[in-house]
Amino acid sequence: MNIHIQQPQPFDLVGSTILISGNGVGFESHLTITVTEGHDQVTGAATAGSTSWRQFQASIDIPPDTAFKLDRLYVTLADDSGGEDGAPVPSAMVPVLYGPLILPGYTGYWEHTVVSGDSLSSLAVRYYSDSSMLTVIKQANQHMVTDPSLIFIGQTLRIPRND
Repeated sequence: MNIHIQQPQPFDLVGSTILISGNGVGFESHLTITVTEGHDQVTGAATAGSTSWRQFQASIDIPPDTAFKLDRLYVTLADDSGGEDGAPVPSAMVPVLYGPLILPGYTGYWEHTVVSGDSLSSLAVRYYSDSSMLTVIKQANQHMVTDPSLIFIGQTLRIPRND
């Protein structure tokens, strides 16, 4: 594999600008970035090493009119050289969670370490003054909270914010 994504990490909660970094080699130093959820996509580019393994950094802005329907996106970086002799194009992919579809006006998140007596409902009241907002907390942590009644002491949950 000639591409290794170090940021974002799997299931990171991202906003409308996604920062991407890692190590890689690309044809003429060029990597294509694709962000999709299966219905719409946004593309961009990154520069990596052309003849040797090099660090790269890039960002991609998700325009507000993008027609994403799902909050789980896939960030893919592909080497533009194409596969040789019919081999697949070298690429790397990481799933991320898209904050603006989880909470309108998303600006970031707080981290909350679960203590005895916490529930998603009580956290929703604490952070949003509305127990029905527990679905927002569940969606932001969907990779580790599959049942809203099962959270555990010591878990660190992301609480989306829009301030």
